[in-house]
Amino acid sequence: MTDKTASFGIDGSDRTYPVMEGSVGPDVVDIRKFYGDTGLFTYDPGFTSTASCQSAITFIDGDKGILLHRGYPIDQLAEQSTFMEVAYLLLHGDLPNQAELSEFDYTISRHTMLHEQLATFYRGFRRDAHPMAIMCGVVGALSAFYHDSTDITDPQQRLIASHRLIAKMPTIAAMAHKYSVGQPFLYPDNSLSYTGNFLRMTFGVPAEPYEVNPIIENAMRRIFILHADHEQNASTSTVRLAGSSGANPFACIAAGIACLWGPAHGGANEAALNMLREIGNVKRIPEYIARAKDKNDPFRLMGFGHRVYKNYDPRAKVMQQTADEVLKELNISDPVLDVAKELEHIALHDEYFVEKKLYPNVDFYSGVILNAIGFPTEMFTALFALARTVGWVAQWNEMISDPEQKIGRPRQLYVGATARDYVPLDQR
Repeated sequence: MTDKTASFGIDGSDRTYPVMEGSVGPDVVDIRKFYGDTGLFTYDPGFTSTASCQSAITFIDGDKGILLHRGYPIDQLAEQSTFMEVAYLLLHGDLPNQAELSEFDYTISRHTMLHEQLATFYRGFRRDAHPMAIMCGVVGALSAFYHDSTDITDPQQRLIASHRLIAKMPTIAAMAHKYSVGQPFLYPDNSLSYTGNFLRMTFGVPAEPYEVNPIIENAMRRIFILHADHEQNASTSTVRLAGSSGANPFACIAAGIACLWGPAHGGANEAALNMLREIGNVKRIPEYIARAKDKNDPFRLMGFGHRVYKNYDPRAKVMQQTADEVLKELNISDPVLDVAKELEHIALHDEYFVEKKLYPNVDFYSGVILNAIGFPTEMFTALFALARTVGWVAQWNEMISDPEQKIGRPRQLYVGATARDYVPLDQR
């Protein structure tokens, strides 16, 4: 709290409210008593001007293109740390030392298997079910199998649930893919890294050994780190809102997965790839660029610009380098990738895009990379959910531990019918 205040003039009288100051970023006006003092609500669709909580996990400055996890720049983490280090950092607040990391690695690796009855649960879905539909159902069902970690008042149970969710999500996602293509499920291999294990469970088969390509493994490590948390976005806010009611952690993460599924959120990389496929050929790019610049044309380029970042998305810089490495390693000839490269070049040099700061974002590059590796488009959002689980459980734990947190209850501006009497059916 600072000594600064903010005053509102309402009906001829001033109301003064304290201004709260974070460690970095804009100050916020504390309006918790606003309704009690004035009988008025504030109106903020999308909560874009509302701070719903205090958090020490992630900081974003969209104007400067800054993303920090517990103070560490995202590019440093993506280049130098393992995904397990980032998971530990988000959960506990500091990077682990060697002993802490070894213990954390061991704990996560011992929670990677799913209850065997869940394999039967998968077979209740149609073969063409979207992986996100399967993940919503399976993650929600975890609460029916792990009763010993659903008491949110017990810090130890909360920690066990967090470990289980982080550890099992790659297995859940890989099994969703295997089920869709009719291949047998592969059990986890705890000798592999978090990302290497996921790649093996997704693309390996029991008939032959699977060799993890280090370039692809490194690309997945970066993708997971870059998607691990992103402050109070829609899915994270959903997890917090669900958790504010006292719901168990598995139900809260299932709610986050459902929210992430939306094309305006986690489905953006899928939409970007579909756009590249629609363009289809480098020769057609000028036509689509002209449409993107035409204010009267509803078409817009997917994977360019960002709601938060008004500068270059710091995650996109890392992803651009990763895309170059993956495409060189795999030596793939694909018209979609040719379109992506040419569009990237235009967006970085065309005056229209530079002036409007419509740079390629993380969704543009991640879609290209995942497509090159061999993931079907339907798996893109599932991979996002896998990586974001770490941030969700960190945010959920922080919320549960916050003494100021209350059950979420947004208010509304009612514009419907006023009070009226019921009319019997025969008189209507």
